[in-house]
Amino acid sequence: MASNGTNGQDRRSGFLEIYARLKSELLQDPAFDFTEDGRQWIERMLDYNVPGGKLNRGLSVVDSYKLLKGNEPSEEEFLLASALGWCIEWLQAYFLVLDDIMDSSHTRRGQPCWFRLPKVGMIAANDGILLRNHIPRILKRHFKGKAYYVDLLDLFNEVEFQTASGQMLDLITTHEGETDLSKYKLPVYNRIVQYKTAYYSFYLPVACALLMSGENLDNFIEVKNILIEMGTYFQVQDDYLDCFGDPEVIGKIGTDIEDFKCSWMVVQALERANENQMKVISENYGKADQTCTTRVKAVYKDLDLQGVFSEFERTSFEKLISSIEAQPSKAVQEVLKSFLAKIYKRQK
Repeated sequence: MASNGTNGQDRRSGFLEIYARLKSELLQDPAFDFTEDGRQWIERMLDYNVPGGKLNRGLSVVDSYKLLKGNEPSEEEFLLASALGWCIEWLQAYFLVLDDIMDSSHTRRGQPCWFRLPKVGMIAANDGILLRNHIPRILKRHFKGKAYYVDLLDLFNEVEFQTASGQMLDLITTHEGETDLSKYKLPVYNRIVQYKTAYYSFYLPVACALLMSGENLDNFIEVKNILIEMGTYFQVQDDYLDCFGDPEVIGKIGTDIEDFKCSWMVVQALERANENQMKVISENYGKADQTCTTRVKAVYKDLDLQGVFSEFERTSFEKLISSIEAQPSKAVQEVLKSFLAKIYKRQK
């Protein structure tokens, strides 16, 4: 069994060992009579889509549980917290595989999207469904006897519903935005971000750790609100970095302007632009042409959106810190502060 040691590399390799274990359990699932071809397909599909990212969401279940517990988890607890972390990574993989098909994307995490691979194509849609179905298989195998088993199933179902509904809102808003940019307003933006990103990326890992610690989630509504707020702050940073980040550092070239995204940047620009600037945005936003993108960015610079963002970052941070420090539990404060420390002033 891996060490669940505290240093970053150790923690990551211990976490990845649990992935290998969960994968082999899924490939031996008694509910399905696998052929060798089927087994190879699933294994290749999982290795390509599940463990490739930064693993922040999954690892933060382990980190949060450790902080809530106040000491090193036992081997069994490390296994369980890691299994929940991997369920979130599976959920993420399921969303991304299908998202890439919807967006006709070309690359993801520095490699071609799964559906772009020869012999995969639209089989990827079913692979997405399989990824989603692996989650209750993992939960059943490892948590069936636990007092909080039903709460876990409920939590994953609810967060998946919220995320898919946020995605729907994003898709139809972008569709309307293509003909009418005035649809891109801050309340619309906040709602999309909250449902599409914040629930599964920020609330879900902490909620898993709380359930494992024997807590009732109904007692942590304020914690949920803080995490949703943090998720919104994270997405605003993401939108800012898409536009002004260094592609060398963030690992991708931003395409929000070309893709007509309801980005925080364009929402802020539309609130501030004069008639002339409005004209430039509406004529150039959403065009897959470098010149158009440069014109839009020039308007962003004229409106000092870099300054607007810095101010947003400062006030959000202050507000989050004071909400966190109002939490009665010191351990919960630690968990929330560790999340904030990971994202404040990040460059990628």
